[in-house]
Amino acid sequence: MNILIDNRQDKVDAINLEKLVEKVIKTVLEVEEVIDNVEVSVSFVDNEEIRKLNKYYRGIDKPTDVLSFPLAEFEDTYAEVEEIEEDSEEVQPIGDIVISLEKALEQSMEYGHSFEREVAYLTAHSMLHLLGYDHETEEERKIMREKEEEVMARLNIGR
Repeated sequence: MNILIDNRQDKVDAINLEKLVEKVIKTVLEVEEVIDNVEVSVSFVDNEEIRKLNKYYRGIDKPTDVLSFPLAEFEDTYAEVEEIEEDSEEVQPIGDIVISLEKALEQSMEYGHSFEREVAYLTAHSMLHLLGYDHETEEERKIMREKEEEVMARLNIGR
């Protein structure tokens, strides 16, 4: 598994976040029983950069906490990954995650929990999007919340 992390902001201290994000991604993949031959890119940005991305890709001109960019429908991508030999070093990229650390810090204070907990939650949420989950309907929202809570519980990260 390849996890590529790029810190493109200087407003919030990102020390020790790489290991946390890697643990969350690995845990999501374990929960979803996805083999390790995948690649995920994670970028840490500030509110201004994520606002621009949100406006360009979603037509919403305001900062958000996290954006997910799946490279393909996961079912199609995963079918290709399953064809790769387990001992092969070939890696299938599944998508990109962009997290505003500035927004994550704001939300951690608003919700009364740690900054690390907020980044872990946003990472789990975004990974589930990369794997095909969504929250457009109440049923989808319920399933996704249960998955997020399972990941957080496995990591022993409470509210």
